Amino acid sequence: MTEQPIILFDGVCHLCDRSVQFVLARDPQEQFCFAALQSDIGRQLLEKAAPEAMGLNSVVLIVDGVAYVKSEAALRIAARLSGAWPLLRVFLLLPRPVRDWAYDVVARNRYRWFGRSAACWVPAPQWRRRFLS
Repeated sequence: MTEQPIILFDGVCHLCDRSVQFVLARDPQEQFCFAALQSDIGRQLLEKAAPEAMGLNSVVLIVDGVAYVKSEAALRIAARLSGAWPLLRVFLLLPRPVRDWAYDVVARNRYRWFGRSAACWVPAPQWRRRFLS
């Protein structure tokens, strides 16, 4: 395994795939590794870090063995990106139920709004080494 922060994502969700590409483009220090929730390694990592989140089909950030989900994961990811994205961490001051309500609205509708694939997205060659398999 790796000591780097790991982003677990829904590999068949177009929004999630685009989000991973967004992070890759704004992570010049290459601090994040990635795995699809549907992959064997994704399921193993989730089961180890957050067994209570098994079955979750949303973004998960694992840092030092601690799993963050939903809005907490998204905001902690943004806080590590280049540019102005770290400013979004101010939303961590909002109560989690409020943040997660907004997150859940998008998550519930993401397939309808953005579509889904029959198979997981395959990263470009320059990014493949950052994906756990």
